[in-house]
This record gives sequence, structure tokens and C-alpha cells, in this order.
Amino acid sequence: MRLLMLSGDRQSATGARGPFHHMQREFSRWFDRIDVLSPRPDGPVTTTNLFGNVHLHPANTGRSGMRRWLVARGRELIAEHAHDLIVSHDYGWFYNGLAAARLTRATGVPYLSEIHHVPGVPVPADLREVLDRSIAKRYVRWASTRAAAFRVVNHHEMPRLLESWGVPPEKILVLPSLYIDLERYRPAPRERVRDVLFVGRMVNNKGLLPLIDALDEVRRTRPELRATFLGRGPLRRKVERRIAARGLDGAIELLDWVKTDDELIELYRTSRLLVCASTCEGGPRVTVEAMACGTPSVSTHVGVMPELIGDGRGGTLCGFDASSLAEAIGALLANDPMREQMQIEARAIAEGFAYHDVLAGYARGLHELVGLEAERRSDDTPAPPMPTTR
Repeated sequence: MRLLMLSGDRQSATGARGPFHHMQREFSRWFDRIDVLSPRPDGPVTTTNLFGNVHLHPANTGRSGMRRWLVARGRELIAEHAHDLIVSHDYGWFYNGLAAARLTRATGVPYLSEIHHVPGVPVPADLREVLDRSIAKRYVRWASTRAAAFRVVNHHEMPRLLESWGVPPEKILVLPSLYIDLERYRPAPRERVRDVLFVGRMVNNKGLLPLIDALDEVRRTRPELRATFLGRGPLRRKVERRIAARGLDGAIELLDWVKTDDELIELYRTSRLLVCASTCEGGPRVTVEAMACGTPSVSTHVGVMPELIGDGRGGTLCGFDASSLAEAIGALLANDPMREQMQIEARAIAEGFAYHDVLAGYARGLHELVGLEAERRSDDTPAPPMPTTR
């Protein structure tokens, strides 16, 4: 089976070994050939091949020319290699999905629209996310009659949203995207030197300002409170000003980045809690990485988190406001026995996201989709329900 992927990954062609690179390492075992069309890289191209059968095709144009380039290059590759499925990573202005639909119309190769999350769902962080959500809704309604299926990565938030936008349930394929190297991300005896860890970009949807206000509230009953924020982004100066305004300069450490995954793992292991205060997320990955290291999560109701810790095991859910965050953080920090039990539960939950198992399920789902599409086209009958893979 051969895949044509319209991806948002900008880094693999520069030699970076991020999540997309690791995904392709496993996918190279499941598919005969994979061609990846991606945006122009942020740095110089150092490789166009991964693992022998994964071929990278970085664009030579900017965003304005991407749709035309994707269609032209995609048609050339399909004519040469006869792909069985187009996988489109859809987000933003949806030029990948628009191009994939044109390729399907021109070549007959079906396409799968992957939507991991929608900005502004469940809560918009700003007016831009309100606009982005409206654009996503228009695309999904348009694509619902053109895509063979939609891949989502959680079992509740995204399926409900797509169904409310007119996608038939049988066209929604649930294939989780979070995968963890459980051999590296694992518990180890460490002193918990900080109370709270945040890991992520400093942007509006991460809920950083309410989190700072929450930590200020927690400090009233826990004056020795210590937290670390790891990340950088356009909100950094606002974060610094809010920390100063709340008098938390000595309580919150700001780190731009860490050099290696091992340093990040040590941050997880030496923290009592990881907090996700986001208003929208696909995963979020950092919560599961922390849980794999035996660190419970406090999280808002975003992405996959209600499925993971909604029953109070391995962490706790909270609202999006500072008071709700403070209540959840304070309750866990004040209860050592409960938090220690959650450490054990967190690891057990994270073990369901083993790298090989999750990606094997994803690959099998794509193979089954192609088989169902071939059967539907040959029989000219309505598509049967898509398999739901956990």
C-alpha cells in the first residue's frame, strides 16, 4: 500500500527528529512507499529520504502558492507511483484539504481528512480563534461529501463536533495520535523539587495568565510554592508582567527551552504536578509524557484529557478560570497520599500510549479504510461504518 501525505511538518527535511520523524519510522514498516508533501522548511533541506521508503517533498513556495503546488506535485507523484490513499493534515486555512479534494477528483484516489483539533474548541481564547473555528466549520461541511473519512484523535470532543457540523458518524474514524516511548519516559526515584510544571508555547490558548493568577491564590495557603514554566512565544512579556504584578518572581522559574529529551524527562520526574490550563488542544502530548514519568496532571476539559483523567485517576480535571485551577492544584498539593496514588495511576494510564501499539493501530486503520473504499467502489454501495480503533 502506498500513501501520499499532505503534511504540516516543516522540520523533518532539515534533519530534525521530532514526532513526525518518529511516526514515519514506524510507518515505514507498514507501507510500501510514503510520499510526504510539506511546507517550505524553516531551515536548509538536509534530507529528502527517511528509512528508505519515506520520501520528503518540501515545497518551494510560500503559503500563497501552496494549494497550487500541492495539486501539481501530487498529480505528478500519483501518476508515477499509483498511491492508494491521500492523507491530508487539515488545519488553518485548509489548503491541504482543498488540494487533496482536487487530487481525488482528478485521480480517483480517496482522501482522508485529519483534524486533530479546532481552534476555539471548546473555548475560544481570542477573536482569531472565533474566526478560525468558523473557517473550520465551513471546510468540514464542504469536505463531508468529498473526503472518504475524517480522522480524529479523541473519542468525545471531536466526533461530537464533527457530527454537529453535518459529518455522518460512519465517516468519523477515531485513531489516537499520542504515542510515547515508555522506555525513556518512565518513573525514577527523584526528589520532587517543584510543585507545578507547565510545558508549552506561550500563546493565548495555553491559559497562562489564569494559571499565574491561580498560583497566586494557591500561594496564600502554600507560601513555599515553586513552579517552572518551560516554553517561549509571543505571550512571554505578558507572562513576565503578570508574574511581577502578582509578586511571584521568586516562585515561578521561566525556562526558554531544554537541550535534550532527557532534561525534559527530569523536569517531569522532579515535579509534583503538571498543569495544562489550555482552552483548546488536540492531545495534549505533555500531559501524557508527564504521566508516563509518574507525574499526575491537572488539566482543563480539552482534547483527550476527559477520557484519561475524568474519573479522578492519574490526575484531576478543572475549569478554565483561575479559581477552578487554584482549587484543583491546591487540593492535590495538600494531599500527599492521594497524589502518590495518582502517580501510580498516571503511569498505568500512560502505558496505553505505547509508541508501537498506537502507531500500529493508526496504520491498520488506514489499511482498513483503503479496503473499505475499494469494496464500496467496486460494489457501488454506501460505505459501511468505519472501524473505531483505540
